[in-house]
Amino acid sequence: MKNHLFRDRAPITEAGWEEIENEAQRTLRALLAARRVVDFKGPLGWGASDVELGRADPIASPPQAKAVQARLRRIQPLVELRIPFDVSRAELDAIDRGARDPDLDSVTAAAREIAIAEDRAIFHGYAAAKIAGICPAQASAAVPLGASHADYPGVVSAALTKLRDEGIEGPFAVVLSERLYKDLSSRTDEGYPIISHVRRLVDGDIVWAPGLDGGVVISLRGGDFELTVGQDFSIGYLDHTAERVRLYIEESFTFLTLTEQAAIPLISGAGKKR
Repeated sequence: MKNHLFRDRAPITEAGWEEIENEAQRTLRALLAARRVVDFKGPLGWGASDVELGRADPIASPPQAKAVQARLRRIQPLVELRIPFDVSRAELDAIDRGARDPDLDSVTAAAREIAIAEDRAIFHGYAAAKIAGICPAQASAAVPLGASHADYPGVVSAALTKLRDEGIEGPFAVVLSERLYKDLSSRTDEGYPIISHVRRLVDGDIVWAPGLDGGVVISLRGGDFELTVGQDFSIGYLDHTAERVRLYIEESFTFLTLTEQAAIPLISGAGKKR
């Protein structure tokens, strides 16, 4: 156990921690989409604070040393995300008795929220954390989704053409918002699933991403987008009463867009038919 998480102070047995961890991990694995299409670096540990960018800017000389030249190195700081949640002590007791259906909805809800927060930072940016995001960087190159779902294969094909025109190689993946993925999976064109038409255009996956607005076609060749994780998702202890235990899920990370041209956003157009 990691000391800074204070898990040893929680009135939770080994069986309870195992159930909580498993529930959180199931939700995180299902929801984290950006990690499937960008490079992953880490985890580097809770002590990691920044990523070196390899650049430096000239600054004023030190006092009383005008002949000395100075440069300040650029860094990208890691942001810490935390979401608290409560677990009923009655449910923890039930786990210890062998209950196979514990109510851990609060764990699921917290894991879902923090997973979507990470994905939104990667796809749409997080200015306060100095994360630019994939889609804003290429907003001027975005491809409208068209008037109907039958247009989606053509839309993806247009995005792929833009990528190749920029000299971006594959394999490629298509990432779609929760609504777009659901809608596309249920639509057909002359009896043939439209999502199958889209799948034939790319050699990577079609990824379901609840944290994304619209969609994005992205290269999987590597070296274009980098997610750096200090502490990966971990559960820590806050406090407890006779009725509940207050915990939290926490992570630290940052994200770098190294090649803006390696992704093309897909955006909903005005008056779009459904």
